[in-house]
Amino acid sequence: MRAAWRVAQVRAAEETVMKTLPDGALMQRAAAGLARRCADTLPRVYGSRVLLLVGPGNNGGDALYAGAMLARRGARVDALLFDRDRVHRGGAEALHRAGGRLSETAPGGADLVVDGILGIGGQGGLREPAAARVADIAGILLGAPVIAVDVPSGVDADTGAVTGMAVHADITVTFGALKPGLLVGAGAMHAGLVELVDIGLRLDGDPAIYVPDGADVAAWWPRPQASDNKYSRGVVGVATGSDKYPGAAVLSTAGALAGPVGLVRYAGSAANAVRYHHPPVIATEKASDAGRVQAWVCGSGLGTDERAYAELRAVLGAPVPVVLDADALTLLADARLADWLRERDAPTVLTPHDGEFQRMFGGAPGDDRVAAAAALAERIEAVVLLKGDRTIVATPDGRAFVNPTGTAALATGGSGDVLAGLLGALLAGGLQAEHAAVAAAYVHGLAGRRAAEEGPVTAADVAVHLRAAVGSLTRR
Repeated sequence: MRAAWRVAQVRAAEETVMKTLPDGALMQRAAAGLARRCADTLPRVYGSRVLLLVGPGNNGGDALYAGAMLARRGARVDALLFDRDRVHRGGAEALHRAGGRLSETAPGGADLVVDGILGIGGQGGLREPAAARVADIAGILLGAPVIAVDVPSGVDADTGAVTGMAVHADITVTFGALKPGLLVGAGAMHAGLVELVDIGLRLDGDPAIYVPDGADVAAWWPRPQASDNKYSRGVVGVATGSDKYPGAAVLSTAGALAGPVGLVRYAGSAANAVRYHHPPVIATEKASDAGRVQAWVCGSGLGTDERAYAELRAVLGAPVPVVLDADALTLLADARLADWLRERDAPTVLTPHDGEFQRMFGGAPGDDRVAAAAALAERIEAVVLLKGDRTIVATPDGRAFVNPTGTAALATGGSGDVLAGLLGALLAGGLQAEHAAVAAAYVHGLAGRRAAEEGPVTAADVAVHLRAAVGSLTRR
């Protein structure tokens, strides 16, 4: 599993390693990695036009040294200086010696643009006059691939916040360690493909976020054993849907059926719809009549009337892990349920989108989605899965994970119902709450991507592709 580190931790690691190296060696390592990626992006280096956007300090220095390496290979390299008085002198001299040009006027075009305006210390978006200069070359930025140096200029490296103008990169070459702002929030959208260049840093302390990969999810995923029966594999209860929203029940049970459990029990007033669409599911009218389960999923399409309230209370009173989604989160705002949630001993996972988060926490997640999810998890002593293009999973003890498989195709009605059902099945299958949440989000994202390859996506399409997504991982 990969990890991303805060700026202060990266700075400390850089200072430590620089004490053991000749002056400038760390920057040369970074520049070499950047130049290699630039060369790989160009159809050919010789004769290509490369435009460097050069800000003050080391970020501009990385761009200038990389530009010098490309110039020595025959590229025409122009450096557009954003602050001539504060340009990195060594990098500027290296580019000049290699035949590159330093100017305060942009050329007419480029085959590649390198964004070295601001580094990981930049906050608050591009300010004037830099913002205006970037706007002036918008045509060049749209017409050529853009590679950002360490972080796209204008993106907060710690949070992913973009509070003003920021560069949209196709590729970000980041040095020494991944930064949270490249993986979450608006920053992830600006970063494009992220490539990590190893420059020899040793990071201390806990990372800001963890980034799971397919091998992690495959290792966690429960697999049936020769001695198993349908009950020993796990039984998940699904208390979702209603007469008004039977589709939520159908979709959440579809998600549960794609999980590792041997049996799915449904409880609710949409029982007939579930029986019709999913014959293997055992359906009853109430949670109290469902029988024994190892985990519950509750909320999707449940409604907020007294019947829904009674069902949620019954689920919260069960001594098993619980997933709370959609209407269950709305009902939690009722003070009558606060003690039921607080007094639970079994794991609880909440799956809010931004609007539900705001109702529960009294404010929107804001620019720092990782911190927001972590604060809610600590406050309610439960795992929080904050849905979004880059879904965040936060634990009460302060750990956070970001899902790398998200896609905008999942922004469709009922998609979260499918996710909740799959998550509940993983809990019933015996996974720890945070692993179940991470694995469900990961596979849900893969299924959304597979569905998107066939055209516009509905939640039913996502459910159909879940099994193939699971199989692609567990066959490894």
